Amino acid sequence: MSRPLFPYGGRHYRPATNHALALEARDLSVRYPRTERPALQGVSFAVPAGARVALVGPNGAGKSTLLKAAAGLLPAASGTLTVFGASAGASPHQVAYLAQRGELDWSFPISVRRLVLTGRYPHLGWLRWPTREDWRKADAALERLQLSDLAERQIGELSGGQQQRALLARALAQDAELLLLDEPLNAVDAATREIVAAVLRDLQRQGRTVIVATHELDRLQADFDDALFLLDGRVVARGLGAVDERSRHVFALNGQAVVVTA
Repeated sequence: MSRPLFPYGGRHYRPATNHALALEARDLSVRYPRTERPALQGVSFAVPAGARVALVGPNGAGKSTLLKAAAGLLPAASGTLTVFGASAGASPHQVAYLAQRGELDWSFPISVRRLVLTGRYPHLGWLRWPTREDWRKADAALERLQLSDLAERQIGELSGGQQQRALLARALAQDAELLLLDEPLNAVDAATREIVAAVLRDLQRQGRTVIVATHELDRLQADFDDALFLLDGRVVARGLGAVDERSRHVFALNGQAVVVTA
């Protein structure tokens, strides 16, 4: 049997409060089950609502862990992590999480359109059928990502760039206030890169908060308002000016030397 495409934890819904901060961590530590060493340790930061923030760091730095914790998929071992003032995971309808493409089973027998429709599930809850409005939102997301012509294809028939766009369409269909995107531009074609960049700009104009794990250094100032630099599970620098040859600490990012402030 194929593993579920999108597991759900069955948490009880609790509405988030109106809050100026979309995401706030205070001395946050996170570890994976059956591991002793924290994947994140002593992390503190705040992201205001409506911001576009890049998470930058090499593989294993803690970017994906932070996004999963914000989505409520990993609990805090210590410290706190809040989303719009509520505990992470308490308001799943407000948070859309886009996993790395390699984490999904693309042989799963589902069409692109139905994959995108799963973005509406946090609004439906258990044992409720999608409404006409849910299908409309899914179709609008497909059109926005230029995938309408591929809507009835099995998801495994898509190219890598098309699969990435399908995942982003799913996130858009959720109509969430906070989007957590794990390397949405990794190994995609130029056309997909431009489409995704345009969507991210539209989301900011709509007042949505977007946090993106990325390896793209040359686009930080053009595409983001702020950046968090992670290394070995800690935030080692913050700000778009952190990539600076005059700074003191260096770590490798996809073979490229990246200099960040302490």
